[in-house]
Amino acid sequence: MSHSFLDQLWIARYVILSGLGMSVSISLLAILAGSVLGVFVGMALVYGGGALRLVVRAYTDIIRGTPVLVLVLASYYVSSAVGINLGPFAAGVLALAIFCSSHVGEIVRGALQAIPKGQTEAAKAIGLTFAQTFTSVLWPQAMRQFLPAWVNTAAEMVKASTLLSVIGVAELLLRTQEIISRNFLSLQFYFLAGALYFIVNYGIERFGKYVERKTALPS
Repeated sequence: MSHSFLDQLWIARYVILSGLGMSVSISLLAILAGSVLGVFVGMALVYGGGALRLVVRAYTDIIRGTPVLVLVLASYYVSSAVGINLGPFAAGVLALAIFCSSHVGEIVRGALQAIPKGQTEAAKAIGLTFAQTFTSVLWPQAMRQFLPAWVNTAAEMVKASTLLSVIGVAELLLRTQEIISRNFLSLQFYFLAGALYFIVNYGIERFGKYVERKTALPS
C-alpha cells in the first residue's frame, strides 16, 4: 500500500468506521428480526393448518424468488406510496429482515421435519403441551441442524446490506464510494471494504461454530 493510500485512509478513518458501524447495525437488526420471524414461518409450514400453510408457503416462495434489490426498492418506494413513511434505514432493515425470514423459515422447516415423529409422540405421552414439547424437545434437536445453514444466511445478509446504498443508506459501500470519488484510489479502498466485510462474516462464522460446540451432544 502506498504512502498516499495510508494518508487518505487516515483522513477517511471516521467515515469508514461510520459506514462499517451502519453495515453492522443493519445486518444485525435484519438477522435478528428475520430469524425470529423465520422461526414462526418454519413452525407454520410444519404445524399450521392447511390454509395457513398455503399462505406461508406462498410467502416464502415469492420472497425467496424475488431479488433482494427489488425488495429493498419496494420497501422504500412502495411503502411511501401507501402512506407509510419509512426512512432509508428502516426500509432497508425491513427488506432484509423479510428476505432473511423466508430463508430461515425453510431452514427451520427442514430441521423440524428431520426430527423423528416418535419424539413428539413421546412428549404427548408424558403429558407435555405443544409449547413445552417444542421448547424442551423439538427445538434443541432442530437447533443442531439449523445452525450451519443459518450462519450462511446471516453472512448473506451482511453481503446484501451493500444494496441499501441505492436508497441512500450510508453503509460501508456507499461511504467507500464517496471516499473514492475524492481521491480516486479505487482498488485500494474497494479492497479495504472487501476485507472489512470478510472480517464481519468471519466473526459470524466463528460465532456459529461456538454455538454449535455448545449445543453439540457429548461424544
